Amino acid sequence: MKSLDDDKAEDISVIELAGKTTIADYMIIATGRSTRQVGAMAEHLREKFKDAGVGGVQIEGMPQADWVLIDAGDVIVHLFRPEVRSFYNLEKMWGIEPPASAERALTRYA
Repeated sequence: MKSLDDDKAEDISVIELAGKTTIADYMIIATGRSTRQVGAMAEHLREKFKDAGVGGVQIEGMPQADWVLIDAGDVIVHLFRPEVRSFYNLEKMWGIEPPASAERALTRYA
C-alpha cells in the first residue's frame, strides 16, 4: 500500500477475500489518472513484491495499461484508469461500496 500511496494512487480499496474465495486472501483496487501512471505503479509494485521475496508474480495488461492485473499469490492488485474502473465496478461484485470519488465517476459514465 505504501508503494501505491507514494505513486499517488487514488481511491484505494482493500477487500478481504479470505473465507469468500480461494483465489487470494486480499484484493487491492486502485486508480491511476493515466496509462503512464498505471504502468509505473505496476512496475513499482513488481519491484516491491520481488524485494519482499514474493516469487512468481504475474502481470497482465501492461501494453495498454488501462487495467493492469498483478497476481502475487495471496494478493491480487487491480490498477485502473478511472473510466475503466467505473465500467467494471469490481467492488460491487464483492459487495463493497466503491470510494466516494469512484462512485461519482460511476454516475458520470453509467
